[in-house]
Parts: sequence; C-alpha cells; structure tokens
Amino acid sequence: MKEAGFYVMGVEDCPICPVFFGDSVLTRKVMNEIFDHGDILTMGIPFPVVPKKTARIRCVVSGAHTTEQVEKTIDAFIACGRKLKIIP
Repeated sequence: MKEAGFYVMGVEDCPICPVFFGDSVLTRKVMNEIFDHGDILTMGIPFPVVPKKTARIRCVVSGAHTTEQVEKTIDAFIACGRKLKIIP
C-alpha cells in the first residue's frame, strides 16, 4: 500500500492498518468504491470519531485472512485510488 502511494498510519507489525485520506467525504467515496470493486468491507473512521481532516479507513488483518484476500484488498485500494486520482 505504501509503495502504491498511500499514507498508511501505524506500525508494520500491528494488524490494524489505518489508511489516511484526510477528508471524510473522500473516505466515504473510497469505502464505497472498494466495496463495489469486490464486496470488500472496510471501516471508515471520519470526523467526529477522529479530528477534522484526519479521516481514514481502518483495515484489520487477521490470521483468518488468506494471502489471496489480502492481495485482493490491496488491488482494490490501488484500483480505487487511481480511479479517484488519489495515487498515480
């Protein structure tokens, strides 16, 4: 995700992977696009849960997820990020 151009908050060895978008409206758009891309459920964290301009999508990876599922999710983020011109 970082290599694709997303700002991923947190630390590498934590299963919670917050992907920063800043704007709450944009965060909602990304969530919807990712769901439409492949029925992937993500959790948007907008204001007032977090301070204004710090909205993010929180992904949680567990041992129950397969490599294929993780790769599908990353691919969906990249496709949606490019479609919405968030990343190159």
